[in-house]
Amino acid sequence: MYAESYSAPQAADEGRLLAQYAPLVKRAARQLSSQAGGVFDREDMEQIGLMALLDCLRRYGGEPDERFAGFAMLRIRGAILDELRRLDWRPRSVRQEAHRVRDGLRELRRKLRREPSEAEAMTLLGLDADAYREALLAENAEAMSSFDELVAAGMELAAEDSPEARLERQSELARALTALSERERQVIQLYYEFELSLKEIAAVLELTEARICQINKSALKKMQVCLMAA
Repeated sequence: MYAESYSAPQAADEGRLLAQYAPLVKRAARQLSSQAGGVFDREDMEQIGLMALLDCLRRYGGEPDERFAGFAMLRIRGAILDELRRLDWRPRSVRQEAHRVRDGLRELRRKLRREPSEAEAMTLLGLDADAYREALLAENAEAMSSFDELVAAGMELAAEDSPEARLERQSELARALTALSERERQVIQLYYEFELSLKEIAAVLELTEARICQINKSALKKMQVCLMAA
């Protein structure tokens, strides 16, 4: 548990570090704003993100090092996604549709023995482009939150361990990346390293946002399997 009160020097240090790392909060809010569905504005996201950043600073202990920004970004994104889920920002009907789409795509892959095109998927499922995109976004948000929590937990443990343990954790992440296809690595890099939104990644790679959702979810699933097996 955290102490109920802090000395003036501690409070001053926290204020300094919050100001120093506040740009992480703004980037996370911008990155996730397209997933909020208009029910959670960017200012609210930033407030949630700042609280998550403060929690990160207190958990990390001592002066943040070069690994802190990556750890904090995962926690900030996770806090915003958790709040979105708590607010139930996607109607039950959308969640149900997301599950139907997921099951339908699985069946279509089994029949075709390959990844279906968007046209094939929408025809089978009886959806237009907007409804298909919305369903994939709902599924993708859950996958991102689960993956972020896994990686952040590993980074938090590694921060308390020896340099050798931290290097091993970095090696695990590198090995997980090798399990991905070239296109999957591109999407992961653009999202986690360059901090683009899914919509921005779609524009960069000249694909639809729905297709980026599919690629991202597939990549996260592969990486999660690798990390949990390590």
